[in-house]
Amino acid sequence: MTAEATRIGLLSDIHGNAVALNAVLDDMEPVDALVCAGDIVGYGPSPEACLDVVRDREIPTVMGNHDREVVRGMTWESGDEYARRVLSSEDLEWLAELPRELRLFDERLKVVHDHPDERDRYTEPADFAPTLLDDEDILVLGHTHIQHAEAFDEGLVVNPGSVGQPRDGDPDAAYAIVDLADLTVDLCRVPYDIESVQQRIKETSISDRNGDRLARE
Repeated sequence: MTAEATRIGLLSDIHGNAVALNAVLDDMEPVDALVCAGDIVGYGPSPEACLDVVRDREIPTVMGNHDREVVRGMTWESGDEYARRVLSSEDLEWLAELPRELRLFDERLKVVHDHPDERDRYTEPADFAPTLLDDEDILVLGHTHIQHAEAFDEGLVVNPGSVGQPRDGDPDAAYAIVDLADLTVDLCRVPYDIESVQQRIKETSISDRNGDRLARE
């Protein structure tokens, strides 16, 4: 990633929801680069399509907990099991090579899925603090599916929220845009066709619960 990039689009927790992902990419104003904080797969009915978008666009991505468990075959829920069945060996190999963390743009932006010091730990909005930051200007987190950002003297901590399965009371797909020049963030939402995703889930082996929760969380 080039150091000249200034406006960075942040994605996280896509969770096999290609309709939401495409809505986000269509809605997002021009940015210099995209970054993903993990969990491309799990829960949703289109893991292949979501993985293809991230891979084809060469979006720097860290490994989420669902990505990891699908690779390992230790699936937690029906969307994981579905992803494990439909992804190709090449897809699984690509997921397996995703890193735990990334430092980009002259190490000014750090990306992890969960907590910078503890894998699989939820970093809730109440946990956002300057102590999460190391020497980066911006720390990007996912995992909670809760969109939130806080600015400190030490830098900016951002969870862009979940593209494919928000859990913060707003069902619209979530993303964020950060500006490395002035260390600001725009938290963004975009509606998408939830019913079409719910119908697609019904056509798979994925539990209907995964579709029902899209509209209420």
